[in-house]
Amino acid sequence: MELPVIEHDTPHLSRVTPSLLAALGVRGCAGSLDLPPVSRACVLLIDGLGWELLDAHAGDAPVLTELRRTPLRVGYPATTVAGLAAIGTGVASGEHGMAGYTFEVPGVGVLNALRWCRHPEGGDLSGELSAEQVQPMPTTFDRAAAEGVATSVVSSAKFADTALTKAVLRGGRYVGVYALGDLAAATLDALRPARAFCYAYHSELDMLGHLYGPGSPAWRMQLAQVDRLVESIVDGLPPGSVLAVVADHGMVRLDDTVLDLDAVPALGDGVRALAGEVRARHVHTRNGATADVLATWRELLGDRAWVIEREEAIEQGWFGPRVADHVRPRIGDVVAAARASSGLLRRTAEPLESALVGQHGSFTSAEQLVPLALAFG
Repeated sequence: MELPVIEHDTPHLSRVTPSLLAALGVRGCAGSLDLPPVSRACVLLIDGLGWELLDAHAGDAPVLTELRRTPLRVGYPATTVAGLAAIGTGVASGEHGMAGYTFEVPGVGVLNALRWCRHPEGGDLSGELSAEQVQPMPTTFDRAAAEGVATSVVSSAKFADTALTKAVLRGGRYVGVYALGDLAAATLDALRPARAFCYAYHSELDMLGHLYGPGSPAWRMQLAQVDRLVESIVDGLPPGSVLAVVADHGMVRLDDTVLDLDAVPALGDGVRALAGEVRARHVHTRNGATADVLATWRELLGDRAWVIEREEAIEQGWFGPRVADHVRPRIGDVVAAARASSGLLRRTAEPLESALVGQHGSFTSAEQLVPLALAFG
């Protein structure tokens, strides 16, 4: 089976915050996005805004369309947990270790990183597993704050004290907001200090893509509101500032080739734990069963997915140029990445996730490529 080609010439999402910090003069940060020196920098992440989606609906977002400079590659898995961690740490998933929507933590079980609970049964892990245990690297916010930069995280108030926030966004002053209006206002307020770094986040475009499908009328109307948000921030940028608008992944609409893994008993033979998500599965095998599981999954999934062993996935660079020792066990013994518009559902174990129309996680350009839009004050 021909494996996906990783476009290494396309900059990785993880290069955005180190480049912004380098432009701010933060020591130890290398800039690879060719930004001029600035005194204030903000990265605004629009969850679920793919490069191809923006291109297809440019008329709904004229400001973003005019500002976009180049596509970025988000890496594997193309999902929110990994994307936010790439922004928060400046490295790819093989180093920061946030290896999916769900992934196995040895000795603990499968972690749902968004809800910080055991997956799929939902047992709370907040008292058993700290954010720093799961993601121990210093964040870009730690680095900025240590250099005396006024550092802020502007995001929904409901995410303020979550373990995921602590894992990948710790180090900045958290400003909880409730709607587009205070998101724009709080972002501009965070850029008032003479030397400032701000991360701002909008989640609802992704939610509507999941529910109604990317490019649906509801999704397009939300995109228009996002464009107005960007315009409001651009109009208020103080002198000497840069705004970088990015996303954590794109999205595809699933088709009728989806497979319900829970309905095929043979796919459970030799499997100890199943993690990941609909388009990016980690398959953890029982001792000695990896070869048989690999063969069975390849046969039964056919051309729905690329199915390879952990070591081959690492060698192919799926998780970035380096995979840390503590991250390797979080990657499945067998890794399955959905092809085209297919999906690997679990309708019994994951009924909510399996009911979503739009999905992401894999290697299609619709999922992998996101825009980098730049504006200067």
